[in-house]
This record gives sequence, C-alpha cells and structure tokens, in this order.
Amino acid sequence: MISLDKAVIARYSSGGLSFEAWVDPEGARKMRADDRIPVESVVASLDVYSDARKGTRAAAADLNKVFGTADAGMVIRKLVRNGEIQLTTEQKRKMQEERKKQVLSLIARTAVDPRTHAPHPLARLELAFEESRVHIDPMKSADEQAGLVLDHLKKILPIRMETNRIAVKVPAELAAKVYGMLKQHDMSKEEWGNDGSLMAMVTVPAGLTGDFLDHLNKLTQGNNETRIIEKV
Repeated sequence: MISLDKAVIARYSSGGLSFEAWVDPEGARKMRADDRIPVESVVASLDVYSDARKGTRAAAADLNKVFGTADAGMVIRKLVRNGEIQLTTEQKRKMQEERKKQVLSLIARTAVDPRTHAPHPLARLELAFEESRVHIDPMKSADEQAGLVLDHLKKILPIRMETNRIAVKVPAELAAKVYGMLKQHDMSKEEWGNDGSLMAMVTVPAGLTGDFLDHLNKLTQGNNETRIIEKV
C-alpha cells in the first residue's frame, strides 16, 4: 500500500455511475503497461468509492452491474487500466519532465548526425524537443513515446538511428574479466583462441560506443584491440 498523501484519484464512469480509487500515479502507469503489477503496490487502500474525497464507498450492486464482480482488487485493476487518472497540475508537470528525460535519453543512445556519424549530445536533443513542441503523455512509458518524439525531432535535426558492430579482442589473462561485461551487450559472436584469448563481435548503440570503449579500456588497462566493423 502507498501513503494516501501521495495518491491521486483514478476514476471510471459507466451508465451514469462513477467509481474511484486512491492510487499512485506512477504505479498506475506501470499497471497499464503490465497487468502483472500487484494491485496492493498501486493503491492507498483496497476500497472502491463512488466519491473518494467524501469517502463514500461504491455499492456492491453497482460494482457487479458495471464490472461483473464486487471484488475490490479486480475492480481497481479494471478501473486503473480503463479509467482516468486525476493528476494535479504539479504532478503532471513533474511526470512529463521525468518522461521527457527518459525519452530523450533513450533516443540519445542511438541518435547520430548522419553527416558525421557523431552522437547528438543530450543538450542538443533537448533544445530540438522544446522547439518541436511535441506533447509528452505522463501516463505512457518512454518506449511508447520515443517513436513519436523522434519523428518530430527529425523535422529539426538531421538524425539517424545507428548502432556500431565492434570487433573486440582481449588476451587470455583478461578474457574472464571482460567476458561478463561483453555479455551485458548484444554479443553476436565469440571465439576463443588456442592461447586463451577472446575474440567477440558486439553491437553497441552509437551514442553509447564511447562509454563502451572507455569501460573496456578501464577493465583491461588499454590491453585490448577493437575495430568498428560496421555502422548499422
């Protein structure tokens, strides 16, 4: 359960009847995207109201009529997934700002200037975002909105989404140390030399290539060989 002072009202109306529950706005967003989220982690209480602010609970007969059940957990799940989340202006602003940062960070992972193949700095993407005036929905995930935002940014900036296929070779004494790090990325190929050295092919988002190489160099103290085989 969440604290009531952090909750907002989720409302669903049907057939002249209204049903409300106190929910966490971010938890409600997650539940809309993933039906496995436990109801208890999203609500301030397992109560369904006809008027949440007055504390008036909904009649069981009305719940059965509209939802086909009077089970509070089942009703709240349907209410959250299909109803309206009543955000305050300040809550909406904060959630939109957070979601904007998530969307732009996601785009920055693979966004490059096609003329130079250099990554677009996050600050540049933020300026283009403000100029585009694209709307961010605080109740949708960054993944759901990245495509729409990218379409708007392309009207302002030359952008191509690019990944780099990088060949990596490390000596035997460092292979075990580096292997786990490489597996955290998209490693499409690995070969072990007769001397125990490791050769791998890794696909890395263009915007993260510098970070990837820096991490590899720190792990090996520069004792590695890398080559960008292909830009995709």
